[in-house]
Amino acid sequence: MKYTRAYIEITNVCNKCCSFCHKTKRAPRLMNMEEFSLICDKLSGVTQYLYLHVMGEPLTHPLICDFISHAKDKGFKVAITTNGSLLERLGERIVEAGVYKVNLSLHSFEGGSAEDHRKYIESCLNFAKNASKRGVLTVLRLWNGGVEDTLNSETLALMHEKFPDEWKFSSRGARIWDKLHLEYGERFEWPDSNAENMGDDLFCYGLSDHFGILSNGQVIPCCLDSDGAINLGNIYTESIEDILSSPRACAIREGFSRKKAAEDLCKRCGYARRFKI
Repeated sequence: MKYTRAYIEITNVCNKCCSFCHKTKRAPRLMNMEEFSLICDKLSGVTQYLYLHVMGEPLTHPLICDFISHAKDKGFKVAITTNGSLLERLGERIVEAGVYKVNLSLHSFEGGSAEDHRKYIESCLNFAKNASKRGVLTVLRLWNGGVEDTLNSETLALMHEKFPDEWKFSSRGARIWDKLHLEYGERFEWPDSNAENMGDDLFCYGLSDHFGILSNGQVIPCCLDSDGAINLGNIYTESIEDILSSPRACAIREGFSRKKAAEDLCKRCGYARRFKI
């Protein structure tokens, strides 16, 4: 079975502490090159797209550029999701390494002065302009819909200053120019064992078009299982084909094909609420 993408957590360490992030109770860990190379070998033919993010900030990893170039050499297209705070130092390097796509979470800025916000947004937009000009698909995310007291108005004003050309709007955001997009989204509640049980009448794309791999090698059904509650196996010691065809994985996938959630954690996922039947 071919998958649209795999989420690979190269580190669960982050340099920020955003209120919207579920965070993780797992011990801090960095994936090493041997582990990453093994994953690339095992995912060959399974997917073409590697998204280097589950928890953590991928740009904090000292081998981020090596990982990108290694995966590219293996025939993968590499995407990262970042809070953007380290792009001033590392942005040019990840472009040179061959990153395919960068998702910039502009809703990550919390606290600080208006001047700090402007400097942060301008830094992110400078990277976005340069990266998209050089063929890197770049997405500016404002995933904080439904939240009061956001800085979206100020952020959008700075974006229009930087990109004054006419934007092409859609229901989910806007195309600013070639390879550069703005994406809106609602803030959601992460799946949590203590969250409200919404029942099993749910649909999700987990294990139908994607799956995740934590920094310890544990395979999970989606990128929101922050603590690895749904452990499908370990890619460091097992084949990915065996893991994804295991009874537990099949039950999850087949359940969602019938619009039924097989796992308790899935029934407590705020993101899946948008797919509720």
